[in-house]
Amino acid sequence: MVLAGVPRPQPVKFTLMVSAKDQSTSGKAAAFDRSGGHPALDFVNSLDNRFGGKEQVEGLESYGDLLRFAREMGLLDSAQAAHVLRNVTPEAAARALRAGRVLREALAETLYAVVDEQPPQAAGLQVLERYLRVAERHRELRWRPDAGDRTALAWCWRTNERKAELPVWAIAQSARDLLLSPDMKRLRACEVDTCRWLFLDTSRNHSRRWCKMEVCGNRMKARRYQIRHS
Repeated sequence: MVLAGVPRPQPVKFTLMVSAKDQSTSGKAAAFDRSGGHPALDFVNSLDNRFGGKEQVEGLESYGDLLRFAREMGLLDSAQAAHVLRNVTPEAAARALRAGRVLREALAETLYAVVDEQPPQAAGLQVLERYLRVAERHRELRWRPDAGDRTALAWCWRTNERKAELPVWAIAQSARDLLLSPDMKRLRACEVDTCRWLFLDTSRNHSRRWCKMEVCGNRMKARRYQIRHS
């Protein structure tokens, strides 16, 4: 399903290792950016140059990237990720990656509508609802006495869950938590019009304007300086 105004997902590559361009000189994958302040926002930001008028930079080039994102954000633990990885097939991984990108763009469409004080499109909400309903079917209520709490009941992924879509479901659950929380009042987009990365404004006086001061903040300051002295 392709939403109006949503970039068409690119062909999927099945790669359980990270892509070459996502490697540092040490050979390890570069960590996903976490300046959004919430996994759902960092997930949307994984498509860079979304509004830049340039070629978009895809942070989820492979299924391995999708799984690594969920693990880095604490949505899956290492054991869960390894269990899925041992059982995934190339075909299932390709489907899961496509699903993850569709989820991301539906989430992006909804969140940017909120930032712009516009009602989200019904089509995007329907996509989000469908993903949330599917994710719920793969969770179970479990007693976790090791938490040291007499009320240690928690919704968890099924113990033997090994479907390739597990990281997609985990991200969908994280998105649900954000969308239905008071934190939505703090949702902002970077004021650099070619960036517009999403973030939660947790500053004391609610004055944060950029995703990263050292990148977009300095860029805007330099632009204003040029205008004043032109």
